Amino acid sequence: MNLSFYIAKRYAVSFSKNKAINIITGIASVGIIASTMALFVFLSVFSGLKEFSLNFANASDPDLRIETTTGKTFLISPKQEELLKKSNNIASFSKIIEERVYFMYDNKELVAHIKGVDNHFIQVTDFNKHLYAGEWFETNSESVVIGADISRKLGLGLFDYNNALEAYVPKPGKGDIENANEAFNKSLLFPSGIYSINEELDGKYVFCSIGLAQHFLGLKSNEITNIEIKLKPNTDENKARKELNSVLGNDIKIKNRAQLNDSLYKMLQSENLFIYLFSTLVVILTLFCLAGAIVMIIIDKRDNLKTLYNIGVTQKAIRNIFFTQGIIITLFGLIIGLGLAIGIILLQQHFSFIMITPTMPYPVLFEWQNMAIVIMTIIILGLISSWIASGTVNKKILS
Repeated sequence: MNLSFYIAKRYAVSFSKNKAINIITGIASVGIIASTMALFVFLSVFSGLKEFSLNFANASDPDLRIETTTGKTFLISPKQEELLKKSNNIASFSKIIEERVYFMYDNKELVAHIKGVDNHFIQVTDFNKHLYAGEWFETNSESVVIGADISRKLGLGLFDYNNALEAYVPKPGKGDIENANEAFNKSLLFPSGIYSINEELDGKYVFCSIGLAQHFLGLKSNEITNIEIKLKPNTDENKARKELNSVLGNDIKIKNRAQLNDSLYKMLQSENLFIYLFSTLVVILTLFCLAGAIVMIIIDKRDNLKTLYNIGVTQKAIRNIFFTQGIIITLFGLIIGLGLAIGIILLQQHFSFIMITPTMPYPVLFEWQNMAIVIMTIIILGLISSWIASGTVNKKILS
């Protein structure tokens, strides 16, 4: 057995005659355990909150969305639709018409987006699963599905065929306008369902059939604003992008969920970085307590070190003793702290001990990535603090 490792192991597991050093070493060990637990728990809690936040965005966002780079709308031919249907990468796709519209109901006004969708839309996203009242609209009808916030602001109910929701949009074209009636297209809509996801989405969309939206906005039957796509499981996104460009041309831009929610993803990544840096600061302080404990042990074992040096053990080997001791204590704290933290996270996932509301447990998520981050962080900082502490062994102490 290596001499440095053998002596380091003895120093790590045995108690010193000096009780103060035992207390300092114990505090350092407990600190490593606690900081490891804190770092993993913080990262797991944030992962849970991140997944919780993205679930709301993912409810309305497809895997990919295609938009044109030349204006608001573009044309899709029957041949292109057939190629998309035969694709080995696409599970389903939906043609979309989306435009900002002025709505009026019972002398109340609101500007929101009308979103015309075809029959495949509910196969691309799970939007219809978020209906909390009524039902999804039928094809080629004047029924619409509205957000809960829109319903609240306008005082809208369901299946009220005596009072329609009025929608207005400027007519396309050029020339002078002689009266207000010539300036706007008008449509009478009747809510059949109300969805609820989050405050932003609940006040943004009024869903209707794509035919109604095209007629209302004065568009052609093959004219759309975007296409929303659901990919087949385990599909390579880059491969799907290349296929879409070959079918639809290069005058399109393709966005995935991260790009559709660019600001949200950037905010979550920034918060994750802040949580990690804050937790790492606590770990650094704890591991420098370990360095202090090792220095105290070096001073306490000075006579033993002189003996080792006099019988031929090199200064480097003696330094390795305390460097190895620091690594042993670090790994001991890492294993116990990580084990306790994993237990806490798994218990919360399965038994929901901590609740936000009576029906909603506090979200946590066990991820192997977080475990790898914790292990790398603790080991790297442990190596640094142990190296700094072992560097205090010099010829002045040994002579």
